[in-house]
Amino acid sequence: MSELTSIKTRVLITGGGGFLATAIIRMLAKEHPEFELFSISRNYYSHLESIEGIEGEKVSVRQIGGDISDLSFMQKIFKEYRFDVVFHVAAFASMWGPWKDFERVNILGTKNIIQVMKEFNVPKLIYTSSPSAVFGYCDLEGVDEENAPYPTKFHSYYAKSKAAAEKLVLAANDGKNLLTVALRPHLIWGPGDKHLIPRVLKMARSGRLKIVGDGKNLVDITYVDNAAYAHLLAYRALESASAPSSSKVLGRAYFIADEKPVVLWDFINKILSLNGITPLSLEKRVPFKLAYKAGAVAEFSYKYFVNGLLRIKREPPMTRYVVMMLAKSHYFNHKRSQDDFGYRPIVDHSEGLSRMI
Repeated sequence: MSELTSIKTRVLITGGGGFLATAIIRMLAKEHPEFELFSISRNYYSHLESIEGIEGEKVSVRQIGGDISDLSFMQKIFKEYRFDVVFHVAAFASMWGPWKDFERVNILGTKNIIQVMKEFNVPKLIYTSSPSAVFGYCDLEGVDEENAPYPTKFHSYYAKSKAAAEKLVLAANDGKNLLTVALRPHLIWGPGDKHLIPRVLKMARSGRLKIVGDGKNLVDITYVDNAAYAHLLAYRALESASAPSSSKVLGRAYFIADEKPVVLWDFINKILSLNGITPLSLEKRVPFKLAYKAGAVAEFSYKYFVNGLLRIKREPPMTRYVVMMLAKSHYFNHKRSQDDFGYRPIVDHSEGLSRMI
């Protein structure tokens, strides 16, 4: 084999040790043996030392320790490795915290990635956004990307920062030298989740989990392999466009989820039952307005007293944003992702639950 043909495509995944990023890496290793995989994270992850590739071959991910908000570090890394594709998955994904933390990672980190990609001629960026970017106060019921504008007021710093970062990514697309696309997977779940389902189980076991609202709200959820698969399809759409400037995906955002929404509290009760926990009763539900006011009080007291005066770093037990996520409907029309790059979920809910258990 000649030296030219042996050169592999160098792919960078930011936050590679995280839940979704690891799923993307596993899928890339299995389906794209021509890729040399790199991860930038602040920590080292042993599970990335041996990822199963095509025909069971073991693939090692080159892990680079560092902070994406450090521009000089990013310039050094991009100069050294000369990447061909970037999957920007890393984010500060918390329901609580100071604005500077969200701004530094989610906005400045994204700005730096765009800058170094332009500086070192890296042509393709697949960005992991979130439906939170368009979630304000109202229910979102079957809306598509054209009918879900960015809200004028955000109820969480996470949502505000993800919206700002998404705008940067989409605006950076020039149809020629830098091709970008943003995906918005919603409520990612599955084996390996250390945040969403574990938090629900912890609250239920402590007796702090209550149905908020009428208990009938519909939400989109996304099994982790479905979210990863959407990222691969988006990459292939960028890669295979014969005329990039006319490609449908360029500079666009896409809602991603499983095939159909679930009644949130029915799904949560199913998770509880599978883990031997008594399902929640509608008779003990908390009205939305009461929970929303309680969230506002908790935010105020934690911001100015617990986090402020006492300097104790702790999240409030409830926030207005979490209340809305638990009580409002938020599900989306996925026709754009189906039409533009052929997205269909590859794992249904029953299979996903069996794998998780």
